[in-house]
Amino acid sequence: MAAKKTLKVRQTGSSIRRPKDQHQTLVGLGLGKIGRVRELEDTPSVRGMINKIQHMVEIVEE
Repeated sequence: MAAKKTLKVRQTGSSIRRPKDQHQTLVGLGLGKIGRVRELEDTPSVRGMINKIQHMVEIVEE
């Protein structure tokens, strides 16, 4: 069985003065503080969440 592909995502922006749904998306990804990095499974739902808050996160190259 093939290994599952993952993404490393780093929060680069603050959720202060952002819409509530963007803050909740950060929390859903396991982020919440600037500089925090999470390794997430590469699925369409995770990609959609990252796309929604692309101005506050970056994908870290391995």
